[in-house]
Amino acid sequence: MGAVVSLDGLLDERRVWKGRPLAQPQGLQPTGHAALDAALPGGGWPPSALSEILLAADGCGELQLLWPSLARLTGNGERVVLVAPPYIPYPPAWQAAGIDLRQLAWIDAAADEALWAVEQCLRSGSCGAVLCWPKKADDRSLRRLQVAAETGQTLAFACRPQQAALNPSPAALRIAVDARPAQWRVLKCRGGLAPRAPIAMTGQG
Repeated sequence: MGAVVSLDGLLDERRVWKGRPLAQPQGLQPTGHAALDAALPGGGWPPSALSEILLAADGCGELQLLWPSLARLTGNGERVVLVAPPYIPYPPAWQAAGIDLRQLAWIDAAADEALWAVEQCLRSGSCGAVLCWPKKADDRSLRRLQVAAETGQTLAFACRPQQAALNPSPAALRIAVDARPAQWRVLKCRGGLAPRAPIAMTGQG
């Protein structure tokens, strides 16, 4: 008879795969913005996938877009990781948006190491979402993030300049954030046609 091994010990050693409990129906990852959810196939973010947020300028609304989802995830005890954000996060603003700061991590990676850090976080399966602002990202590196998101069953968000829309991308979803007027444009979405009409930018709802 073989030795008795505790399951907890195996899990601690990552030798047994453990499914993550779903906080909501499988596949449903609402953005927290009713009009946007109504326009997206599946009613929200594509699960276990890379979504690109294409910005007219840094800070033009990506956090307002993402905060409702991040508040939901951290409220469910899931970790959210920021990798090399362009500005130092301001904790009171994140807390006011409903983010549980205990579940928020910030990795200050160098530009040439940021994508590697993002990939490792995604593959770990220990995060609810990973956000990054890659300065340079080609199709190959984005594909690696997409595969890592699928492997770790994690939401991945890459915030990039709108000029990146000129290049193809393996991302399951691409949303452009315009400053004037303040609106969202769905450029690409997996599982359906992108809506033609822009969506007025809103707060939580």
